[in-house]
Amino acid sequence: MTDTPPSGGLSAITAAAKQAPGRGLPPVHLWHPDHCGDIDIVIRADGTWMHENSPIGRRELVRLFSTVLRLDPDGYHLVTPAEKMRITVEDLPFRAVAMERRDDALVFTTDVGDDVTADAAHPITVETDPATGEPAPRIHVRRGLEARIVRSVFYDLVEMAEVVDGRLTVTSCGQAFPLGPVGAGVE
Repeated sequence: MTDTPPSGGLSAITAAAKQAPGRGLPPVHLWHPDHCGDIDIVIRADGTWMHENSPIGRRELVRLFSTVLRLDPDGYHLVTPAEKMRITVEDLPFRAVAMERRDDALVFTTDVGDDVTADAAHPITVETDPATGEPAPRIHVRRGLEARIVRSVFYDLVEMAEVVDGRLTVTSCGQAFPLGPVGAGVE
């Protein structure tokens, strides 16, 4: 059963998210409002944010919503100091759409404008998609939220990888991140 969000739900989320520009991310981990229901926002596997079956076309609005996104044990929520509304995420909430090496660091840029440096707190992990058998790479962005590393960026990682103990491996900030065994579809 889907709860009906309060009448000011989307407006309240937008207002809370607008507090973020120029001041970093809102402290959603400190906000503990009661669950107010589900809101018809879906983040598709391709990274498109949808509201009531229509794409949210304003990049600035998607960025604002991404700043108040939180992963709780019962799913993904948009959170304000006064409201908590569950949304649907088909895969991961973000996509890592670009990557560059800066000195000894790999810095990823997400589709919502976050820059994330791969390190011990922001690991790159690669699992195998059970449906396709393909690599399913991701990077931790913040507080349990992850970005799917898009195919072209993953190919760039594979190109720069070295073989370590039979696994293709990249390093960033002194950390080694295995991409997969040599010959397992990642070469």
